[in-house]
Amino acid sequence: MEDQGLSCGSLDNVEVIVLDFGGQYAHLIARRLRELGVLALHVPVDKLRPEDLDMVISGAKGVVLSGGPSSVWEKKHDRIVSILIRRKTNLLGICYGHQLLAHVLGGRVDKSPKPEFGPTRIRIVEKNQLLEDIPSIINVWMSHNDAVVEPPKGAKVFAVSEGSPVAAMKYEYNGVFLYGVQWHPEVVHSEFGMKLFENWIKSINATRSWTPNIIYKCVLDYTMKQVSLIDNDKKIVAAISGGIDSSVAAAIVSKIASDRLIGVLIDHGLHPEGELENALRAYKKLGLVIDLVDASEEFLNALRGVNDAEEKRRIISELYFKILKEKIYDYNAGALVQGTIYPDLIESGFVPGSARIKSHHNVISRELLGDLLIVEPLKWLYKDEVRRLGEMLGLDMKLVYKKPVPGPGLAVRVEGEVTREKLEIVRKADYIVRGIIEKYGLDRDLWQYFAVLTRSMATGVKGDNRAYGYVIAVRIVESKDAMTARPARLPWEVLEEIALEITSRIDRVVRVVYDITSKPPATIEWE
Repeated sequence: MEDQGLSCGSLDNVEVIVLDFGGQYAHLIARRLRELGVLALHVPVDKLRPEDLDMVISGAKGVVLSGGPSSVWEKKHDRIVSILIRRKTNLLGICYGHQLLAHVLGGRVDKSPKPEFGPTRIRIVEKNQLLEDIPSIINVWMSHNDAVVEPPKGAKVFAVSEGSPVAAMKYEYNGVFLYGVQWHPEVVHSEFGMKLFENWIKSINATRSWTPNIIYKCVLDYTMKQVSLIDNDKKIVAAISGGIDSSVAAAIVSKIASDRLIGVLIDHGLHPEGELENALRAYKKLGLVIDLVDASEEFLNALRGVNDAEEKRRIISELYFKILKEKIYDYNAGALVQGTIYPDLIESGFVPGSARIKSHHNVISRELLGDLLIVEPLKWLYKDEVRRLGEMLGLDMKLVYKKPVPGPGLAVRVEGEVTREKLEIVRKADYIVRGIIEKYGLDRDLWQYFAVLTRSMATGVKGDNRAYGYVIAVRIVESKDAMTARPARLPWEVLEEIALEITSRIDRVVRVVYDITSKPPATIEWE
């Protein structure tokens, strides 16, 4: 496993190269291809010199051009795509990759007549090998402001949408078919996305010999190599939170060096109800040595008067790692283990070319810990892959399927300044939401469900008197890997019970609203 992505074995075995132009879902493309049995390697374009392109793609049956935040008008990547076309490479362009391919071939890219974000209906106007056995009208996932408005001369358009006059196209060049699609087939919310990939790999005659279990062997091999770099007389500190990511990372290292591993659990006072107690019980079952640090007052004082979401994240992150560094020093540790996963890297802008959406405390540590060896066994995996790995390691199933809680905890579920009173309100509301969802047996089918205390105030009626109080927003989403999400369509009686319980049991809350926004354009967490 190398910094450019998760890979095992020789480049000679790679069937598909995914060129990453900084897209939020670029790494997910390689993963989807691996799920279909094709060994795909993810390569960030920002680390790739055009003169090295031949060496990188040598032996590959095809290349995928990913999405990304760039615009074709910047002409940043024209040369790379031109080289690929000249050498008769099988290409599949996705989103920005589709626009880039059309642009280089002479088509016209412009502002979309209707920018599309999230669920979008497309109409297939002509069938071909790429869209074999896919219905004529499907719902897909889009995220774009620009669009291909005129196809290259000689290209065939075979799908359209309201905002994409050329939602999909095919161009033949010297016997090679170059395909482009505006939507993201790699995300689970795109219908028939896996079928599209299956059709494409069939068209390029890619060999399907990869199995998912190889990924987990890669993770273990990588971790063993990292641990071997640590002096034998040095302790290893694992930053743990009670969540599945940090727990699996610690469990992997524990299998290799259990006698040297110490889990540091920092109580920042921002955890949901029962979070710490449940975490300690789970770690006791795992046999991990835990150092619980109570720093709740320190965090609350540091957040006083702070309203900006990113500033809150920065303060929490820096204080978190200040305390963690003290523990690393106390134990004379030679390495830090973190549960960083791939969506954390993407949203923090740490993958070359990707835009920074919001910082994650377990990613910014790279700037704060200097030369200390950081072991991140999961940094190229997604949440559902981490859960599968947790099952393979024999972790308690309650821990494996525990719902994600952000590193900054409830601080990013309180709009504006975090105070003791606001924390108490959102903690109670969150506890009510979780209790009702679990009562109805909906928890296993949902990705996350939580309450947010908004800055909004509203007028209500309690006890026949006017009441003026807080507005709680409830966020409940379905997802597979946190890269995309859609709001859950819950039974009305469930939502009604949530609203009734929150307004009845929390005096200062007079209104409850339900967030029905997908990711994108929203993120899963509120701030």
